[in-house]
Amino acid sequence: MTEPHGSWPEVRAPIVRTAVSVGVASGAYGVSVGALGVAAGLSVTQTCALSVLMFTGGSQFALVGALGGGGAQLSGALSAVLLGARNGVYGVRLAPLLQVRGAQRFLAAHLVIDESTAVALGGEVHGVRAGRLGFWATGLSVFVLWNAATLLGALAGSAVGDPRDFGLDAAAPAAFLAMLAPRLLDRPTWTIAVVSALVALAVVPLVPAGVPVLVAALVPAVAVLARRGRP
Repeated sequence: MTEPHGSWPEVRAPIVRTAVSVGVASGAYGVSVGALGVAAGLSVTQTCALSVLMFTGGSQFALVGALGGGGAQLSGALSAVLLGARNGVYGVRLAPLLQVRGAQRFLAAHLVIDESTAVALGGEVHGVRAGRLGFWATGLSVFVLWNAATLLGALAGSAVGDPRDFGLDAAAPAAFLAMLAPRLLDRPTWTIAVVSALVALAVVPLVPAGVPVLVAALVPAVAVLARRGRP
């Protein structure tokens, strides 16, 4: 680990600002999750519980998207688990930095998401203390604002009727595209993304709602295995 550059207040201030700004930006998606959850047939309480207990945006969008599209609960759950599996990889990377024990370890695991991982690793260049601050500040910021926004969206959705009448059913795919876009950095990644999308579209008429995501997920898995098999 590197040592902090500058005094601690100088290091701490931008990390906290980043954490809060990330929380606000990410929390905005929670409104869509709340509205879509109600549109998919969940109650306000169930929708809010989903955000509190699952707390990973991609998985939540996958689940409510599958339910809203008439898909089976199992296919929606499998899609959610598949998309959330990446958080386990983040946890392995963050464990040496956080070094948490006991009950704090369970809380930390719940806050391991894309945003908290990114800010933690960005802050790590200024030292262990900065990396830990980035993780906790971002994780808690996103958690509070995400759940507040989910409640707001769920209440609004239940008050105005079917949110799909206002085009909010497009929020789930739009959110996926927003999360995907920053990761399309080179030709191989673009190729995998395009092939996955084509595979998902091809199987839509053949399988229940929610299953195309699972089938498309085989494309990057096969690509990774093929790449490892090269000499």
